[in-house]
Amino acid sequence: MLQNFWQEILTVWQIGILNTTLGDIFIAFGVFLAFLFVRRIFFRFFSRLSRQLTGRTKTDIDNRILEAIERPLEFTFVVIGLYISGQVVSLSPALDGIFAQIIRSLIAFTIFWAIFRILDPLSVLLDRFITLFGSQSMHDTIKGFFVKVAKFVVVCLGIAAVFQEWGFNVAAVIGSLGLVGMAVALGAQDFIKNMFAGLTIFLDRVFEKGNWIKTPDVEGTVEEIGFRATKVRQFDKALVTLPNSKLANEALINYSRMTNRRIYWKIGIEYRSTHDQIRNIIHAISTYIYECGDFETNPEKTKTFIFLDSFGNSSIDIMLYCFTKTIVWGEWLEAKERLAYKIKEIVEGEKSGFAFPSSSIYVETLPLGTPELFTPPGSPSSPSLSPT
Repeated sequence: MLQNFWQEILTVWQIGILNTTLGDIFIAFGVFLAFLFVRRIFFRFFSRLSRQLTGRTKTDIDNRILEAIERPLEFTFVVIGLYISGQVVSLSPALDGIFAQIIRSLIAFTIFWAIFRILDPLSVLLDRFITLFGSQSMHDTIKGFFVKVAKFVVVCLGIAAVFQEWGFNVAAVIGSLGLVGMAVALGAQDFIKNMFAGLTIFLDRVFEKGNWIKTPDVEGTVEEIGFRATKVRQFDKALVTLPNSKLANEALINYSRMTNRRIYWKIGIEYRSTHDQIRNIIHAISTYIYECGDFETNPEKTKTFIFLDSFGNSSIDIMLYCFTKTIVWGEWLEAKERLAYKIKEIVEGEKSGFAFPSSSIYVETLPLGTPELFTPPGSPSSPSLSPT
């Protein structure tokens, strides 16, 4: 009985998997493990040598490419070890065919993986072409878009290459995607509309990353411009995501494109102020505006107006219309504060004052004749305290 059982064990050992003995499979596995051990030592040496060679060049693009393909190269040694382990043993025709398909699939995967990873370092080659698209922030956005499209194409080609190794008819699959694409397009109209709106934003340079914008719905700083949506960080630090189609079709204010920031005040002076006082106040304010250095007074760039404007209900109004040189909000507030202190100093120096809303009532006659005098009780003129 034991001899018969041993014969069964030998039969299973010789039949193995797909007519390949278990002994050959274990030998192949042992060769693969040994190659992985040798591969670790060899790859460290290869990596150190490559870094020394790339370190001698003036550009860093080769260093970035080497860093990008380091993982695919390391995986390449794994594929080589798997291939060698399959060659040192005799596999059955069925298992040898499956093994060959696996090796070719891994090779295709490694090649497209390496291409996928080097797209980021190679994107610097687009910098000269992308200079046509405005500022540096727009360069980064456009370059990121091209890199994403290229990565998508590489992934699709890699999947097609792997599928082709396993007998799939890639041409038929691509042809069938036409009908699927029509159905998807009908259901993705908003996505397509947002994508074309994103292209409009890029080409027209409506705004860029870092700009301060305001729409009827949101106001804040642009953090990211995508081809479907734009992310805006509000001043309360909340992040708002807006579809590009909405931004492209609405009135949008780009405060970062201002050349100067405006100050528009009406300064109310008391009616008791004399002609000379008002004239001196206007002259002193004009002198400060033109000489302090905070304001842009070049008539070719901005307009500056400081005039007696109107006679209000409670004040004589002086219009102050000017622009600061800075567009930074904090610096603008500081300049406006200095101007406010100076105006107060000028008005007080002229012995005048600022008016405030007030009302005066003038009574010519009373409807019932002369009113009676009311004397509070306890006053010296009260009848109860008069001497008898």
